[in-house]
Amino acid sequence: MLFSDIIALIIVYLYVVVIFLLAEKVLKSRPEVSRKFVHIMVGNMIFAMPFFSDPSILLWFITLPITIALFFLTEYSPITIHNSVTESGHALGLFFYAGIWSVLLLIFPILIDPNLLWIVALAIVPLVYGDGFAALVGGKWGRIKYRIFEGEKTVAGSLAMLSVTAVLSVFVWVFYTAMGYTLPELNFWYILIISAIATIAEAISYGGIDNLTVPSVTAILYYLVATIL
Repeated sequence: MLFSDIIALIIVYLYVVVIFLLAEKVLKSRPEVSRKFVHIMVGNMIFAMPFFSDPSILLWFITLPITIALFFLTEYSPITIHNSVTESGHALGLFFYAGIWSVLLLIFPILIDPNLLWIVALAIVPLVYGDGFAALVGGKWGRIKYRIFEGEKTVAGSLAMLSVTAVLSVFVWVFYTAMGYTLPELNFWYILIISAIATIAEAISYGGIDNLTVPSVTAILYYLVATIL
């Protein structure tokens, strides 16, 4: 591990701690907003990932420890820890959130090719920003609702997810290209189609399972774009 990696780890740890403290203390009176605040702000770590010399550092020192820590905040934990962030939403939501991030890091940049770190970032975009803003927009302006299986969604929320995912995916694509990663030629149609499929995956998921399905489907589609198209 390089000295720069240690500095980056310290910065990321401090950032995550500050986010959770703000969510727990400042936003305690609005638990749903607090949970989505954590959901979105922690996701900004996709912009920190390229600054580490080895993707395995991200897995072993960031996402995996956070996954384990979040497990102890769920109802399945052997010890009870009361907190407003995880108790405000689905019990396993944030645990799945960190867990799938760990799995994606293991599969793409670690087991396949370090250059594929960009796939992890783009797979996290709909989970972090798309789903996060879908909940906030849907909760405030979601007058028209629909139900697929057991999950109730709003048209406003789904439209917000589609648009935010598409726009932020373009931004992340350009960012990782600028950081020296080799990506396919930027194609707005690919991004829009994958964003739409991610939105559909979120619409048919419920109970926090979208934190697994959305990034999984998105990662597979971007991998197909990188290897076949």
